[in-house]
Amino acid sequence: MIEEYAPLVLQEDYDNAGLIIGNPEQEVKGVLITLDVTDEVIDEAIENRCNLIVAHHPLIFGGVKKINPKNPVGRMILSAVKNDIAVYAAHTNLDNVSNGVNAMISQKLGLINTSVMQPKEKMLKKLVTFCPVDFAPKVREAIFRAGAGHIGKYDDCSFNTTGEGTFRAQEGAKPFVGAVGEVHFEPEVRIETVFPGFLQNRIVSAMLKAHPYEEVAYDVYSLDNHYENTGAGMIGELPVPETPSEFLKRIKTVFQAGCIRHTKICKDKIKKVALCGGTGSFLLHDAIALSADIFITADVKYHEFFNADNRIIIADVGHYESEQFTKELLMNLIKKKISTFAVRFSEVNTNPIGYFC
Repeated sequence: MIEEYAPLVLQEDYDNAGLIIGNPEQEVKGVLITLDVTDEVIDEAIENRCNLIVAHHPLIFGGVKKINPKNPVGRMILSAVKNDIAVYAAHTNLDNVSNGVNAMISQKLGLINTSVMQPKEKMLKKLVTFCPVDFAPKVREAIFRAGAGHIGKYDDCSFNTTGEGTFRAQEGAKPFVGAVGEVHFEPEVRIETVFPGFLQNRIVSAMLKAHPYEEVAYDVYSLDNHYENTGAGMIGELPVPETPSEFLKRIKTVFQAGCIRHTKICKDKIKKVALCGGTGSFLLHDAIALSADIFITADVKYHEFFNADNRIIIADVGHYESEQFTKELLMNLIKKKISTFAVRFSEVNTNPIGYFC
């Protein structure tokens, strides 16, 4: 369910999204949604008879050499296994989809005209196939419904040219048109369409099922194009420009931030807003190149603030604060797919950072 929405192939190399603890065949009786897995969250799952914890941050990031109660991760692994609780994480794969973590933040801020700030490369492929003219609509429909032909805000995208195909069926073949042993000339349509590479098996299977030929000719090409629907960060616009002080006050309220660390106020008005939930300073140059007035993110280091260079305002709202809406995103996703599922938000505040004001 979650992986249809945010495929694991979209996670970053360092990440560990997916089922971290548990049996994938286990019957789920209750789901607890949290940003982080902690001892208190596991206790809460036990108390509420939830045998699946769905978190944003993985409990295990790197290799685990020892599992014992002397370290926090080992202690939580033992507790989860002992109580038959599965742990699942939807992390950078959920960050990298266009309707994921950053889209949720954009929605909370009321941004319009949003798009991915740093689209992923080498994610797209092109499918080319050839079929009889009368069957082209059926084949196109099949591959479109399987996930091909999406370009930005458009779907059912393809390029079609007509030509003439030739083939000769050998002994034992059962040709759809033509006769065994004879060269056949058939008016055909060449159908070209793009698709995300992780859907290749599904799309090719749908194409083969819809195609009338016994042996289907098709090509799959890897593309270097940006995949606009996936990638890091998001950029959008405010419907009405705000002064920096107005906007900073508003984001402090929206994110319920204890404080906001920011660079020098170098803009008179805030119109274009760039953002990235979690650690996002690697996107600062993209935000500047896209003429954003402000960049909202977290975990900005001291020397990284200097890189704003009076060209943009950096607003660090805090890691937990920037990603807190991910719980709502996961709840909506699960409820939309299975409306009767027993799903609840964790009531534990897992933010490890406090503010003394």
